[in-house]
Amino acid sequence: MNNPCQFVEVAGPPQERGLQYGRAAGERIAAGVKHYREQLARSSFGTAELEEACGRLLPIIESFDASHLLEMRAIAQGAEQALADIVLLNARTELLQLANLRRGTPADGEDDDLDGCTGVVVLPEATRAGRLIQAQNWDWKADCAATAVVLKIHGDSGMPDLLTFTEAGALARSGLNAAGISITANYLECDRDYRHTGVPLALIRRKVLQQRDWARSLQAVYCTPKSASNNIMLSHAQGLTIDFECAPDETFQVHAQDGLLVHANHWLSPVALTKLRETGVKSTPDSLYRDMRVRALLQPLLGRIETRHVKGALFDRFGGDWAVCRPPRTGQSSNLSASVAMVVMEPEAGVLEVAMLPALNRDFQRFTLEMRFVRQEADPLLKE
Repeated sequence: MNNPCQFVEVAGPPQERGLQYGRAAGERIAAGVKHYREQLARSSFGTAELEEACGRLLPIIESFDASHLLEMRAIAQGAEQALADIVLLNARTELLQLANLRRGTPADGEDDDLDGCTGVVVLPEATRAGRLIQAQNWDWKADCAATAVVLKIHGDSGMPDLLTFTEAGALARSGLNAAGISITANYLECDRDYRHTGVPLALIRRKVLQQRDWARSLQAVYCTPKSASNNIMLSHAQGLTIDFECAPDETFQVHAQDGLLVHANHWLSPVALTKLRETGVKSTPDSLYRDMRVRALLQPLLGRIETRHVKGALFDRFGGDWAVCRPPRTGQSSNLSASVAMVVMEPEAGVLEVAMLPALNRDFQRFTLEMRFVRQEADPLLKE
């Protein structure tokens, strides 16, 4: 297998699971810290600047969820890293952009090494097995394939067990929980970004996966102030999905059509496009067709879609280096950009599969979670 993802399993209250996580993934955490520290240094953003920025984030994190900060402190201890470096791993989108802004780099697409993605949700009525499928290609820096983990958490104090694919040291990225809730997210940009400091995106994703009730997970996405835009696809195994196009201070909804929901890295909501200015297409012009390609490939299979079909659509190579599934390529910076991972989930079955660098590798690792989800059948009055 090409560069497999490390599996980390932890349990207990925040301090205990943080220590377990930090110790188990210490090497990958250190590699991730080194990678992002070097990138910050290219913007003359050193230790003093990082500690200052983290000092402003810590009270925001603690106010949002104090257990997140406890866990991050313990990860730092277990991995023998500074707390600021663990904050960096959990707020790297926000901190990398802050460094760019400080050096005078425009925030509207001068660097094409962006946290892109192509995400898809197939509702039960469009699948052969009658089960929801949620999947994503994560486009980012190719080097990050070596720092990825799948984290399995056995919850405490009412928190459901969860599985999340993420960068080592981060609390969450894509994933699902034992209550049937699943999440993927991808990059968006608009002219409202980075005017204020909000909750780091990784922590919002983790908050979603901590919920037993879908309503609470929706609330975490819809109502939390953010520093920058983000697209968050949130689903429930019962057969529900909503795409939230999030500006820092406002949230817009996009819904499935014909049982399919596909999103890349540009705004789709007509309401959003009347209220803000799209700024991300300059650096992700391929976004304009990636979602169209995935939808067109899956549309003829409606009613009989399987996970293999979703994988096939996400393996699409139209566009070459700018494809849905792209090989490592040199961007405008010195970094190699690529589809770093393909993540495919069946929440009702508690299954999460990951292929690292999928343009080069089609081997999937399979991870499972014991589900506590019970499908609610329709009321008898609705039956013929």
